[in-house]
Amino acid sequence: MKIKLFFALLFLPLLIFSQNIEIVNGPYIQKLSENEATIVWTTNKDAVSWIELAPAGNDSFYAKERTKFYESSHGSRIIGKLHRITVTGLAPGIEYRYRIFSKEIADYAAHRILYGNIVSTDVYGKKPLSFVTLDKTKPQISFKIVNDIHGKNDNLQAMLKDVNKENTDLVIFNGDMISSVQESQAIFTGFMDKAVQLFASEVPVFYARGNHESRGKDRTFFYDYFPTNNGKFYYTFSHGPVFFLVLDGGEDKPDSDIEYSGLSLFDQYRTEQSEWIREVINQPDFKSAKFRVVIMHIPPTGSTWHGTNDIAEKFLPLLNDANIDIMFSGHTHNYKFIRKGDESKLNFPVLINDDETYLDVSVNNQGIHIEQKDMTGKVVNKQVIK
Repeated sequence: MKIKLFFALLFLPLLIFSQNIEIVNGPYIQKLSENEATIVWTTNKDAVSWIELAPAGNDSFYAKERTKFYESSHGSRIIGKLHRITVTGLAPGIEYRYRIFSKEIADYAAHRILYGNIVSTDVYGKKPLSFVTLDKTKPQISFKIVNDIHGKNDNLQAMLKDVNKENTDLVIFNGDMISSVQESQAIFTGFMDKAVQLFASEVPVFYARGNHESRGKDRTFFYDYFPTNNGKFYYTFSHGPVFFLVLDGGEDKPDSDIEYSGLSLFDQYRTEQSEWIREVINQPDFKSAKFRVVIMHIPPTGSTWHGTNDIAEKFLPLLNDANIDIMFSGHTHNYKFIRKGDESKLNFPVLINDDETYLDVSVNNQGIHIEQKDMTGKVVNKQVIK
């Protein structure tokens, strides 16, 4: 009897702590390039995680042992609820299947770990999740842009319900997808759970931070959920004939404004960013691209607010000399297409999208074809940049 009691007490922590580990949010694709991809998800309990990767094919995912990629830092596997794993050694324009795993850490004392259950995505009852890497040689690409959703999941559903990896290469969230990052879970309840439900487990999201993502108690953790290839909210990537320059306009009021409670340093941030822009626009890949597209939430014109003025002073002189083909912005909640030369300080066109329409963009060597669509999918405006 005592022996039975001993073993019951020994395994009691396992029974208590290992039940019902779940994938709560995700997975979704981030930081996609020609040779790597980062998969992000969360669990309800602390866990160690890994990914199994397989090439596209009709064979079973169980046909053989698949390559594993682990979540680690400086030689040690990471324990936590937020999981970000980068798979490497990929080839351009190739489809890959993947499966995520998280193994619960039920107890951790000194060097002894008590593991709990494992949770994973399904590759038995349905097709494995998959993604396609970027490819600079692809002759034609397509992407969607949404902005200023402010947590309106019904709007996001209406705009992006038809997105899949067969008809869309990538989706750009151009800022203010929520009104503040008061808690990190708001990222998911506000828009990302809906994005995963619709497409984001297979179609990558590229994020341009808006001014509202710069607000809230958990604002400094926002990057953890949307990592980039250089560790910053301003970055570049290339796909097909397009070189994308993603910029972060920061906040729209002076740093000293009472609304920011002494936490903003965006004037300095934009100055640092302008030096980075100067370096990027002198790179061979930028100069040789067929098209150069800028993504920035706050437009550099049309307002006398401080953020716009500071962007115009620090970014525009550089961008005006960089042969930019078009800039996509949001922020104003009103659609406006500003042609090159229509406003004296702009040497390239700027398309400001509103908050209840999305942009359906296709690009080939002949031009950038843009359709602004409402939530029923009706085309309300068209533009062609050649």
